[in-house]
Amino acid sequence: MAKVLVVNYSQSGQLHEIIDNFLAPFDPSQVERIIIKPVKPINFPWTSEVFYDTMPECVLEEPIQLEPVNYGSDKYDLIVIGYQPWFLSPSLPITSLLQDPDFQRKLNGTPVVTIIGGRNMWLNSQESIKKYIREAGGTLVGNIPLMDREPNLISVLTIFHWMLTGRKERKWNLLPVPGVGQSDIDGAGRFGSIVNNALKTNDFANLQRQILSLGLIEIPTDIWFIEMRGKKIFKIWAGLIKKKGTTPEKRKFFVNLFKYYLLIALFVASPIILTFYFVLIAPFMQSKIKKEKEYFYGVA
Repeated sequence: MAKVLVVNYSQSGQLHEIIDNFLAPFDPSQVERIIIKPVKPINFPWTSEVFYDTMPECVLEEPIQLEPVNYGSDKYDLIVIGYQPWFLSPSLPITSLLQDPDFQRKLNGTPVVTIIGGRNMWLNSQESIKKYIREAGGTLVGNIPLMDREPNLISVLTIFHWMLTGRKERKWNLLPVPGVGQSDIDGAGRFGSIVNNALKTNDFANLQRQILSLGLIEIPTDIWFIEMRGKKIFKIWAGLIKKKGTTPEKRKFFVNLFKYYLLIALFVASPIILTFYFVLIAPFMQSKIKKEKEYFYGVA
């Protein structure tokens, strides 16, 4: 009988629910489910101060200490990694897991499927995940990103409400419910059926193509445009905060600068730049945009 290792970290519980539904088609006796736990818990809801202060280490992918994991097997036929992107990077607990030598040994020679539950930006974080899997000797065979489908600025407002209050509700009784849509959460088993069939036949060659054939995964052009520039800027800010924030007071000052930069970039600069891009540049770059998206849809 095939052995499946499923690991994930979730602050809010949304990703737990996604993976529960994804695993519904699997034989439970095949599945070993592990929830990653930091030694120092990352509380949910966030406070604004802690959220922004987490950025430098997250973007620079510095590991934190995790609770020990006791694996039930030395070797698995499939590993499923569920994660959230933070600041266009994998969340700190997942970055830490992927740098753990014991987990790296499990990845070696093993097919891997990633499941992402996030706001709407996952391209840069998945590039980091790919690198860790490849360096450990694993083979990424499938990626399932489930995102908030609302427009970018709307999702910023709703996710901040959820993130800072812990309440997954309609802000002002007007905005949409934050996070991944409930229909996408409930429907995660559709992806699970495809992956389970590939596991049964031990044929993962066309898995990502089958995942995409459902027509449920989309990269909006504005999100692609922001991501292609955002990670570089975040790395500059992360380096600045680490270099200049040599005391708690100095670090707080530079973290606050980043906070105001991010808010201005999201709500003022981004709409102006995107309008300029879509009117004057994008019409002449359709082939490049298509090629870039096709790369991110894949697992290479």
